[in-house]
Amino acid sequence: MKAEIISIGTEILLGEIVDTNAPYLAGQLPLLGIDLHWITQVGDNQARVVEALKRAWSRSDLIITTGGLGPTEDDLTRESIAAMLGEEMKVDPDLEKWLRGLFTRLGYEMPERNLKQATLLPSARAIPNPQGSAPGWWIKRENRILLAMPGPTGEMQRMWEKEIREELRRTISTAIIVSRTLKVFGLPEAKVDELVSPLLSSTNPTIGVYARPSGIELRLTAKASDQGEAEKMIAPLEAQIRSIIGDHIWGSDDETIEQVVGDLLRQKGLTLATMESCTGGRLADLLTDAPGSSDYFKGGLVAYSDEMKVAFGVAPELITQHGAVSSAVAEAMAVAARSCLGTDIGIGITGVAGPEQIEGKPIGTVYIGITDGTRTRSTHTVFPQHRRRIKLYAATGALNKLRRFLRE
Repeated sequence: MKAEIISIGTEILLGEIVDTNAPYLAGQLPLLGIDLHWITQVGDNQARVVEALKRAWSRSDLIITTGGLGPTEDDLTRESIAAMLGEEMKVDPDLEKWLRGLFTRLGYEMPERNLKQATLLPSARAIPNPQGSAPGWWIKRENRILLAMPGPTGEMQRMWEKEIREELRRTISTAIIVSRTLKVFGLPEAKVDELVSPLLSSTNPTIGVYARPSGIELRLTAKASDQGEAEKMIAPLEAQIRSIIGDHIWGSDDETIEQVVGDLLRQKGLTLATMESCTGGRLADLLTDAPGSSDYFKGGLVAYSDEMKVAFGVAPELITQHGAVSSAVAEAMAVAARSCLGTDIGIGITGVAGPEQIEGKPIGTVYIGITDGTRTRSTHTVFPQHRRRIKLYAATGALNKLRRFLRE
C-alpha cells in the first residue's frame, strides 16, 4: 500500500511552526506495513490544496491530511476534499448536537462559524476528537482511503492512536515493516558505505546508510507477515554488519551515546569529571541529558581561556611548550578535572571550533584526553564542519572515546 501525507497550513511554509505531524506519522506507517512514498506541505489556499489532493489521489492508496479542520475562513481542508471528490458538504445533525454540547460544557455560546466542523460528505464518516472541536474524516472510495485529521499535535496523535491505527490495521491486513538502526561513530559515511557495500544488494531486508549529527546510522528494514518473522530476517544481516564494522558500532535504535556511556560507568561504579575548552560545556550538557547521570557525573569545568586552564591545574609550561591546542594539554586537562572534582575518571577537550585558526591549527582540530589515574590517553581528530557541529562532534567523540576506554 502506497501512502502520502499532506500537511496543510501556511504557518508551516512560513517557518512559524515546525511540522511534527508528518514525522510522527512517517514513523507509524511502517509498523502497519504501509510504504510512505510522499510528504507534501501546502498552504491555506484551496486551489493548491485541491491540486495536492488530486495528485495524491492519482498515485496513492492511502492519503492522510493534517491541519485545516478549524472553524476559520482559512481552514479549507473539508472544502478542498469536497471539491476534489465532487461531493457536497452537509451539516450532520449528530455532529452538530455534539459540537453545541461541547461549547455548552465549556460555558460558551457556539459561534455559527464553528458549524462547518459538523459537516460531512456522503462518502465520509466522522472520526471522534474528544480533545478538540474538529472531528476528523474517514473516507473510503475507489479502493482508496483518505483520512483528514486536525493539525494540533496532541489532537492528531490521540486520534491516530485511539481511533484510526487499529482499524486501519484491520482494514489493510497487510505485511508489517520492522526496522533496526545501528549507530556508528569514528568512520565517515563513505567508508561505512564501502564496508557494507557487499550487503547493499539485499532487497528484503534492505540497508540504508545515513549521516546524522551524532555519527552514521545503518537502518536495516524487513517486511514480513508479523514482527517476529521480520526480526528473524534482520538478525543474520545485523550479525554480518557487526562483524564488519566492529567496535565502531556504539548502540542501536533509540539508544544515545550518553546513555550507553552512563550505563557503563554505573555498572563499573565509576565517577566522571570533565574540563572543556572549545566545546564550551557541550560534553557536560550531553552527559546530563541521560537519566540518573548524577550517579556518576560529578561536574564539569569550562576552561575557555589559558588562564582558567592554569587556574584549574594545567601547568603553564605545557601550554607554552606544546600550545593550548595539543595532546599534552588535553591530557593535563583530564588529569586536572579528575583531581579538582575527586572522581575516578577525567576527560579534557581542547581544540579549534572557529571561526579562525589557533596556533596555526586548522578549524575542526580537536584533542581529547582521558585518564583514570593509571592510564592516560589522548586522541587527535579533525572535524571539517561549522562551529556548532564541531562542538557537537567533539563532545560525541569524547563520549565514544570514553566508551572504548571503559571497555578495554
